[in-house]
This record gives sequence, C-alpha cells and structure tokens, in this order.
Amino acid sequence: MSPIARRGSDEYFELFERAAANAERAGSLLVAMIDGYPEHADLAREILLCEQEGDGITHTLLRRLAEGARPPMARGAVHRLATALDDVVDHTEQIADSFNLYKIEAPMDQALSLAQVLHEACGQIVVAVGTLRGGEPMSDAIIEIHRLENDGDRISRDAIASLFEGGVDPMVVIRWKDIFEQMEQAIDACEDVAHALEGGSLEG
Repeated sequence: MSPIARRGSDEYFELFERAAANAERAGSLLVAMIDGYPEHADLAREILLCEQEGDGITHTLLRRLAEGARPPMARGAVHRLATALDDVVDHTEQIADSFNLYKIEAPMDQALSLAQVLHEACGQIVVAVGTLRGGEPMSDAIIEIHRLENDGDRISRDAIASLFEGGVDPMVVIRWKDIFEQMEQAIDACEDVAHALEGGSLEG
C-alpha cells in the first residue's frame, strides 16, 4: 500500500476506533446512570452528548467516503460498519431518555443487568475494531459479542415475563416492557456491528 493510501486508511481506522470508544463510553454511562438512579439521572445528558459525538463521527466517515478517500475495505462495508456503530449509541441514548420520559422511580434489577451486558458488548466492539488497523484476529471478540447478545435475549425475556406476574400496574408494565425492548435492541445493534466486521474485507 502506498504512503498516501496508508494515510487514508489510518484516518478510517482512527474514526472507527473513536466511534467504538464512544459507544463503550455511552454504555458505561448507562450502567452508572441505572445503578445510581434516580440520583444519577443527569447522566442522561452525558449520554446525549455521546450520541451527538457519534453522529459527528459517522458523518465524517461517510463524507470522507463520498469525497473519494480510499477506504481500507469495500465501500459498502465501511458504510455498514459506520452506521452499525452509530446505531449502538442511538439506542443507548434512547434508553436513557426513556428513563426520564417515563419518570421511572427505581430501576428493576434486570435493567442494570442488561445495561452491563450492553457495556460488555461495547467493550468487545472496541477490541474487535482495534484489530482492523493491524489485521490481528478478531474472532474471540466477535464470539463474545454473540454470546453476550444471547445473554441479553435471555435476560430480556425473563424481565418481560416478570412484568406479568404479581399484579403489576398495567402502566408500569407498558413502560418497562418498552425499556426492556429498547435495551434488547441496543444489544442486538452490537451484534450488527459484529456482523459488519465479519463481512468487511480489508483491501491491501
């Protein structure tokens, strides 16, 4: 690869790494917010800032692609990975916003468990994306993301089932069911990143 092409690839790698780190930070903030809710409800603002940061990174990536900067992988793969990373943060911000929108008084234990799964999956995204620059194997991180997605599905199913036990107020059921489904979508978005990484072929 020529020095000019290498510089172009390095820019893409840096943007992907920034997007992954931003997703991991949003996941970390969500864990802290739910773990300390409602006292830490103001962390939703920090998560919103992550969402805005993610939008900026995605726009830069897609603009560089449109301008013709040579990507290190197929152009479609760059687009899929960029939007998949952005979706993770978008879903995370939606969860945080829903806690305040629904005026949640105290989080259910399963919400914290799901937030922790999301954060762990984001951590594995950081590991996987970090292999792109040097071409190291990412299979262990990808496998772990898939495992965490399965854990998230199980926790979400159990959490929703628990809402229909013990005569819970119907409005509470509606609110928490929506939040749990949003959390499952956020974890699914992490798996979408894994699929995008698996499908992206580096160009030498």
